[in-house]
Amino acid sequence: MSTPRFLTLPPGVTPIRIETPAGWFAALEALPVSGVAERWPALLVPGYTGSKEDFLAVLQSLADAGRRRVIAIDMRGQYETPGPDDPAAYTCAALGADVAAVAGVVGEGEPVHLLGHSFGGLVVRETVLGGATKAASLTLMSSGPGAIVGPREQAARSLLGLVPEVGLERIWENHLEPEAMAQGVPDEIIAFLRKRIFANNLVGMQTMGEQVLTAPDRVDELADADVPKLVLYGEHDDGWPPHLQAEMADRLGAECVVVPGALHSPAVEAPETTAAALTRFWNASEHRFVQS
Repeated sequence: MSTPRFLTLPPGVTPIRIETPAGWFAALEALPVSGVAERWPALLVPGYTGSKEDFLAVLQSLADAGRRRVIAIDMRGQYETPGPDDPAAYTCAALGADVAAVAGVVGEGEPVHLLGHSFGGLVVRETVLGGATKAASLTLMSSGPGAIVGPREQAARSLLGLVPEVGLERIWENHLEPEAMAQGVPDEIIAFLRKRIFANNLVGMQTMGEQVLTAPDRVDELADADVPKLVLYGEHDDGWPPHLQAEMADRLGAECVVVPGALHSPAVEAPETTAAALTRFWNASEHRFVQS
C-alpha cells in the first residue's frame, strides 16, 4: 500500500472527472502554472490498493516542465472511481482497456505517455499490447515481468486470505493501521488511508489481488511493441526485486533508472529525482517521434 506524504493539492492541480465511453474515472489533473505548454500529455496509473494521490508529489513538477496536462487516475473500483461487483471488470486486460479509453480522452488525438506503478504497470502494458492507444512512451515504475514475488507477494496473499474471513474492518484495525502508526505516518494520512481502503470495491480488490499474484510474463511480447520504454524503480524496492526489474529492462531493450534511496514508491520517496527522470525520458521520446 503506497502512502502519500501529503494531501494538499499543489498549485495547478485539480480534481476532475474524466468521462469516457467506458464510464467515468476520478482523476487529478496537473496543468503548467506558467510558461508555454507544448509537450504531449501523460497518464499515470496507480498500483494495487493505491490511488491517484500516490502521484501528488510529482504532478506539479511534471506539468511545469511544459507538458500540456498530466493526469493521475483511480482505476475502476479504486477509491473515488466506482466499479461493478463483477470480477471480469478487474482483470489486467479489462483495466488496460479502461486506461486506453481514458488515454483517448486525455490525448485528444495526440500520443500520450503512459506510466504504471506496481500493479498499474501490469495494467498499462495491456493497454500498449492492445494497440488501441497512441502511446508516446511506456514507463513501468516499480513493476515486474509477471506475478509479484518477495515480501509483497506474501502480504498480498495474506490480505486476500483475510478479507473473506474477517473483513476489511478487522484487517484495518489489526494490521494496516498499526503498521502505519509504527512507521510514524501522520494522523491525517492514516485517516486518508482508512477512507481510501474502505472506498475500494471489494470484488475489485479481491480480483486485482489475484491478478497481481498470477500475472503471466509478457515481456517478450511487450519488447516487440514499437514504443519507447523506461523501467524505473527504487534502489531498495521491496516489491519485485531490483535485479528482476533490471533483467526486465534488458529484455525489453528499455532504458533503466534506479532511484537512490527509494523503496517501492519512488514518486513518494524521491519525487524530485523521479520527476526529473520522467521529464528527461518523455522529452527524449518525443524527440525520437519528431525525428522519425
